[in-house]
Amino acid sequence: MVDKKQNNRRNNNRNNDEDYNPKFRKQRRKVCPLCADKNLILDYKNPEQLKKFINDKGKILPRRATGACAKHQRDITIAVKRCRHIAMLPYTQN
Repeated sequence: MVDKKQNNRRNNNRNNDEDYNPKFRKQRRKVCPLCADKNLILDYKNPEQLKKFINDKGKILPRRATGACAKHQRDITIAVKRCRHIAMLPYTQN
């Protein structure tokens, strides 16, 4: 009797959710690393810190990859460009 109720509940959930797919689960929303850690200050003179925000080819990662909010993504972009300008980060990787 209990098994039938549990199966009905499972089937009801699947029927109500048309986009149900067991392979794809909802992912947790990324939290901005700069908002989460108030002590973390973005500095263009620190290339080790900025390497987290560029890929292996030297491109700046988008917000969906870094998880940064719009305000901090703009700050990241400016810091990376300044760091490149003073030749602490390369424009491209070989």
